[in-house]
Amino acid sequence: MKIAVVTYGTEGDTRPLAALCHALDKAGHASVLLADASTLGTAQRLGVHSHASAGDIRGALGSGGAIANVVAQSDRPGAAAKALADIANVQAAAWLRQTVETARGCDAIVCAGLAAFVGLSAAEALDVPAIGAGMFPLTPTREFASPFLPPSRVPRFLNRASHHLVTAMLWRAFRPALNAARAEVCGLPPRRRMWTAHPALYGFSPSLVPRPADWPANAAVCGQWIPPAPDWQPPQPLSTFLAAGEPPVYIGFGSMTGFDASRLRQVVVDAVAGRRAVLNPGWSGIDVQQLPANFHVVGDTPHDWLFPRMSVVVHHGGSGTTHSAARAGVPSVVVPFAGDQFFWAHRMALAGVAPEAVAGSRLGADQLARAIAFADRPEVRAKAHALGEQMRAENGLARAVEAIEKIVTATGRPDGCR
Repeated sequence: MKIAVVTYGTEGDTRPLAALCHALDKAGHASVLLADASTLGTAQRLGVHSHASAGDIRGALGSGGAIANVVAQSDRPGAAAKALADIANVQAAAWLRQTVETARGCDAIVCAGLAAFVGLSAAEALDVPAIGAGMFPLTPTREFASPFLPPSRVPRFLNRASHHLVTAMLWRAFRPALNAARAEVCGLPPRRRMWTAHPALYGFSPSLVPRPADWPANAAVCGQWIPPAPDWQPPQPLSTFLAAGEPPVYIGFGSMTGFDASRLRQVVVDAVAGRRAVLNPGWSGIDVQQLPANFHVVGDTPHDWLFPRMSVVVHHGGSGTTHSAARAGVPSVVVPFAGDQFFWAHRMALAGVAPEAVAGSRLGADQLARAIAFADRPEVRAKAHALGEQMRAENGLARAVEAIEKIVTATGRPDGCR
């Protein structure tokens, strides 16, 4: 089989799909990945055939960019939908043209992230199966609210309706530009309603989010899509720091920007209160100069190597980081800023491996200190250890590859349309 995979988002959005492409290639198929140029590092390391999409996700993440503005307004769920739509709508025609060109001759298109509607349209134009992919649940269910809404704000009886509400809001924001691109690039008629019949594969752990009983048969929870660990050795200063004392607290907020970095720096320093800590400033803009001696600063470091060596992982609640912390068997403190991060914070609290979250925009030193103390409790550590063992036994990539093979075979196109 030849499979095209298209997505658009941060490096954390692209990495699991690069892992999926690598797994498809290892299973004897041929894959090609289309994503933002700055997010293709994992794909290039794994030798996955890839192309760069139009756009600049780093610009959207930078100071004053669309995503940064969402972080600064994390108490406004509608801001996320608008910001995402603004990014996708500008690039809709370019993405659709690139996807059709990239996927021509393929047996199926796997589509995710901001490029999902484009991928579905390209599959329609090329008359090949479309397979949705997601790192958080989008299929409506009564069991929990839409990941784009703060869990505490949605009464349980409105859970299913909340999914439809968010879907309708997103579709309303994306539809005009998408339909214009469909006509311009492919000569397709306007789409009045969203797609619902295509299969959806989810690359998150059933240990954190069990498959809802009311989901349709075309939605599957595979387990996390994890790339093979790189042949990586820690810098000597990091090895020396880790060997010099008790396991430290890890603190990192990934690609989050738009908050008061100097205030957050002081909150972190005060909350840790002299305890050993590893800080990854990421894209936060936190000034790492003249930090107290109990801090060690790291750059891009493989989570699967680093997190098992930590005592607590303080993070923003992105799907990938959340899974890495849970799989490491270490308690978390989740400080969500935007999007589905509040959902993952809630799932970690439900699992008993993290305290209830406090939004990053409202985080204070006392709150963070109490949260770290909660994560230090023996019963929390025991639950984290058990959850880690359970997640490490999962093989999400194998399940995803098997599902894709069955979907393509069921369409009668197992040998392609080249």
